[in-house]
Amino acid sequence: MKHLGVIGGLGPMATAYFLELVVKMTDANNDQEHLSITILNRPAIPDRTAYILGKSSESPLPAIIGYAQELQALGASYIAIPCITSHHFYDEFSRAVDIPIINVVNETAAYLKARGIQKAGIMATTGTISTNLFQNALQKEGISFAIPSDEGQQKVMHLIYNNVKAGLPVEIELFREVSEELREIGCECIILGCTELSLIKRDYPIGQGYLDALEVLAVCSVIKCEKRLKPEYQNLLTVETAGRLENFTSGAQSGK
Repeated sequence: MKHLGVIGGLGPMATAYFLELVVKMTDANNDQEHLSITILNRPAIPDRTAYILGKSSESPLPAIIGYAQELQALGASYIAIPCITSHHFYDEFSRAVDIPIINVVNETAAYLKARGIQKAGIMATTGTISTNLFQNALQKEGISFAIPSDEGQQKVMHLIYNNVKAGLPVEIELFREVSEELREIGCECIILGCTELSLIKRDYPIGQGYLDALEVLAVCSVIKCEKRLKPEYQNLLTVETAGRLENFTSGAQSGK
């Protein structure tokens, strides 16, 4: 049986929601058919965006590597990290273990490619935006992209840090303003590229035209660990587009 390891706490609520998604997405008839998961909930890992932007000298990389090695020692077959910004360090922490770490950024870009999306907007932390994580992944898949204006990016960071991470009500109008900005420049779909934004999608009626990267990570975790995916999660996009999920799932199954 495949065993999923999770480096969590980045942030804690997003990790809890990730576990909920994996359980909900698994087509299981009883407890024993669900995925075996070990979660290391480690919120003390230094802030990724602060380090990337030079606002902190404390790197999160040693902690992430240490927890990845701990999960490998505990028998994990794959590792998932429900934190997008941490994937700036993907090459370093993936080399530190002998088991695959699911790259949610690349998987999200591959998902959009398989669904026929030609232009995607990116809503994420400034750390993720500044390191071109999604931009590079989308470009490799031949997908054009757009990011918010400086003012729009400030609104995204406010939503992430001053609303969701702070445990306060979401100022949903700010979310809608950034979404509209990206739609006006031709984005067919907007990537929710921060796990705190996933919680906004969970709790608020944001409408159509989004792809939640945390949902992509959950789907990949189920498929790679050889569990059945419920039919209702075969399409994560809230828009009707051309393309076939089989292209995406076959890649996930082969570990690409």
